[in-house]
Amino acid sequence: MAEHRALLKSTAVTGGITAISRVFGYLRDAVIFIFLGATGSTDAFFVAFRIPNFLRRLFAEGAFSQAFVPVLSEYKEQRSQQELQALINHVAGTLGIILFLVSVLGVLLAPFFIYIFAPGFTSDGTRFDLATQMLRITFPYILFISLTALSASILNTFNRFAVPAFTPVLLNVSLIAATLWLAPGMDQPVIALAWGVFIAGIAQLAFQVPFLSALGVLPRFSLHGARDGVRKIIRLMLPAIFGSSVVQINLLINTLIASFLAVGSISWLYISDRFVELPLAIFGVATATIILPRLSRQYVSRSTREFSLTLDWALRLSILISIPATVGLIMLASPILTSLVQYREFTATDTLMAATSLKAYALGLPAFILIKVLAPGFYSRQDTKTPVKIGVVAMLCNIILNLVFVWIWLRQDLAAPHAALALATSLSAYINAALLFHRLKGSAVLLLPEGWLKYLAQVLVATAVMGLVLVWLLPESVQWVSWGGTTRIIALLGFMLSGAVLYIGALALLGVRRKIFILQQ
Repeated sequence: MAEHRALLKSTAVTGGITAISRVFGYLRDAVIFIFLGATGSTDAFFVAFRIPNFLRRLFAEGAFSQAFVPVLSEYKEQRSQQELQALINHVAGTLGIILFLVSVLGVLLAPFFIYIFAPGFTSDGTRFDLATQMLRITFPYILFISLTALSASILNTFNRFAVPAFTPVLLNVSLIAATLWLAPGMDQPVIALAWGVFIAGIAQLAFQVPFLSALGVLPRFSLHGARDGVRKIIRLMLPAIFGSSVVQINLLINTLIASFLAVGSISWLYISDRFVELPLAIFGVATATIILPRLSRQYVSRSTREFSLTLDWALRLSILISIPATVGLIMLASPILTSLVQYREFTATDTLMAATSLKAYALGLPAFILIKVLAPGFYSRQDTKTPVKIGVVAMLCNIILNLVFVWIWLRQDLAAPHAALALATSLSAYINAALLFHRLKGSAVLLLPEGWLKYLAQVLVATAVMGLVLVWLLPESVQWVSWGGTTRIIALLGFMLSGAVLYIGALALLGVRRKIFILQQ
């Protein structure tokens, strides 16, 4: 029971701080779109930011952390402090050298990367040159943020979750400051955003240093001392680079295809994805971050039953949040964008286009969260090959669905063809999540207790109650536009709170009790 409380508390703390970070993230995006709009220039920035951000997901929150944490946990539990420090130092040195070289190549080959990831820009020399210039500024971010991820993995392994969860706030603050104070003085205001990313990378890394020093595990860059451990991490990491980043690869494919569509399509997809990432980060990423060290310890100690119970607990929590969040995002897509972004340079047309893709992305939210929660079930057991195979299938499905859906949209002359890309990403995510679940359950690693179908039905009925009442209460789009900014935001928060109260109340009436979420030992 005490361990359950600690796990739930850690999840709540991490989720709460992540929520604060995401609030700043939305302030950041709102400021960017309000002051710079959804234009060819912002399309260029989001491509220049998407490329190092994709690599960050691979080296930071993705494959690196999922390979490093299990090995670090093994050293922490079974080796001496000296051996643990040697592993940290050797990993830091190896990672630092590799990423420094990657950063240099990224700066030198920036035009090539833009040509590969946004080939549609080649028909617009201004966008292509602007994206290339900004990519040369943003690419070193991968070095700083990956070393930040190394630090965060160490802190998480020592059950220090708050600091890593808060660190992304610094990126948001840096971009807000760049937009408001640096951009007005520049010939090309959007380039200020690229410098904001660069500065944020340094700030995020520096922020973690005092906390690592206080624990006595501050990395000292070295290229020797724990060769076996580093080889093991690399062996686990190489296949996981692909398997853990299928969603990001899909987003890059979306960016590539969107570069051929109407100007603004990349920006519309970006802002849509950002609103879906709020519940994904608060609940999906936070839960995965918490359970990975725990699952790794349980695997090392051969606690098979506890391993299954931890996964079951994470799944129950994910379903509880993701299904009503999906319905809420679909129903409130236009009000969210109208209330938070539709001012000054961000027009009503931008809201209409972004709301369409937001609804399509929202359909995949349960799958996105389930992927985050299920993947640690493999990585904690140092199995990185299975998610890779599943990831290949999901990515191929995404590419096929992208091409088919966009072709249908354009052939039928339907509005917002960029939304077809979002819909394809959502459907491929369900394929990914279903295959991960099937393999875990088939290998007897995950044993679901009785009552799951009843629980799922209760969640679906409670969500339906919430949705039906909101349909009755929500005003027309014209009414939202007629209100001032403050009124819009108050109304939006009111409907969100009403939806949450309705959902929780319906769950209680249907018999869902707190004990369902207690992790049995």
